[in-house]
Amino acid sequence: MNTLRRMLVEEFRLHTELFGRSRFLLFPLFVTAVAAGGIWLLELTGSSPATIVAGIFGLVFFFGLQVGTLGLVGRDAMRDVLGDVTLLVFSARTLPVSRRYLLGVFILKDILYYAVFFLTPIVVGFLPLVIGGEFALSQIPLLWLTVAATFALGAGTSLAAAGVGTRSRLALLAAVTAVVAGTVLEPELAIAVTPYALYGEPTPATAVLNALVLVSVLVAGPLLFEPTTNDSRRRTDADRYRQLRRLGDSYTTRTLLEVSRSSGSVWKVAFSLGILFAVGALLLDRLAVATALDPSAGVAFGTLLGLGTFTTYNWVTQVDSPREHLRFPADFGELYRGKLRAFLVLAMPVGTGYLGVASLWYPPGELLLGLVVFPLVSLYVFGLTAFLTGLSPNELLFDTPRFAVYGAGLAALGVPLLVAALAYGTAPRQSAGIAVGLSAVAAIVGVVLVSRTGNRWQTRLRGD
Repeated sequence: MNTLRRMLVEEFRLHTELFGRSRFLLFPLFVTAVAAGGIWLLELTGSSPATIVAGIFGLVFFFGLQVGTLGLVGRDAMRDVLGDVTLLVFSARTLPVSRRYLLGVFILKDILYYAVFFLTPIVVGFLPLVIGGEFALSQIPLLWLTVAATFALGAGTSLAAAGVGTRSRLALLAAVTAVVAGTVLEPELAIAVTPYALYGEPTPATAVLNALVLVSVLVAGPLLFEPTTNDSRRRTDADRYRQLRRLGDSYTTRTLLEVSRSSGSVWKVAFSLGILFAVGALLLDRLAVATALDPSAGVAFGTLLGLGTFTTYNWVTQVDSPREHLRFPADFGELYRGKLRAFLVLAMPVGTGYLGVASLWYPPGELLLGLVVFPLVSLYVFGLTAFLTGLSPNELLFDTPRFAVYGAGLAALGVPLLVAALAYGTAPRQSAGIAVGLSAVAAIVGVVLVSRTGNRWQTRLRGD
């Protein structure tokens, strides 16, 4: 418990020193306001409380999967390729404790941290429905407990998968295939072992089953996790360097090498976007069942995948130290243009591949719109993210004002595009034209932001 307490203090100090105590503590209040407004609007447009709750469970589970990718970053940090990393979770070499113990405590710390700063505000966001009589106040505690457990299940599942991957990629592929096949063939059984089933049927038997599954997953991750001590991947093959050099300048080449040499390699880009693709597929399926709408799968998938490339930006900046580049006679404008090229090389094939997968369920002709919308939205996301966060997207987006501006920037494009996708069934030509036009304008904005990002951050870093 002492290690857990110290990790919680470490997390709090890290964020309060970065953003200031008051700005950081405003973050859960901001999340509460956004959640309450979103839930109220969904109910106002005809969505039932049960549908909203199901959507929250799905989104929280996928969010947990994203957080659990610590297993990929952590593996690199534990073998000391991320530079000067001093967090307690990475200190097994200097403290008389095991890596597995530190990783287990860290994932518990993350669950508690996100439960307080993210999940509690989301659940509190249901209070407008309670006041309106559409949702019972007595359901709030059970909702909070099961939503927190869902997040823990997602994070534990992702970390366990990373742990299996550190031992055998073939075993990981087999496990993922088995889980996906089981979910497709027996969806009711798959849901039965999740906290969503406990929320719908809070019986002792369901509680015991869910507890066993959750504990097993959370224990499996740290036990299976095995940071490699093999340095062979840290060496760069000259032929490989020359091949990648053809794709751009030295910044592009360096970024691609960093991503490919890190744990998970370029596959983590596919994993991150795959989560967004799965969310989109689930939402489109539920929307078709619950309403008479016939949305455009191409616009919807193109928008969600494009917005999801924020995670790709995380990967292409994961090992960068902003001040590192000040030591070199470097042009920050060239740096960000190199990052953009690497970003496009990684994200475009993956997003296009997922649109190809979607053609198994949706008309291929309709998905052609996605091939247009996806790269244009991605350019906007890169420009906005780079301009607002520089080379530290994970840290700076916990700053409440910056997070609010960033969220508003994404919503300014994402909401109209999703509305156009929903209206496609009644006005296909107009919706397609609006979607393509908005995306094109957004891409231009993104390019302009990229052109100004280098000077903005170079000036800021030199002034600090």
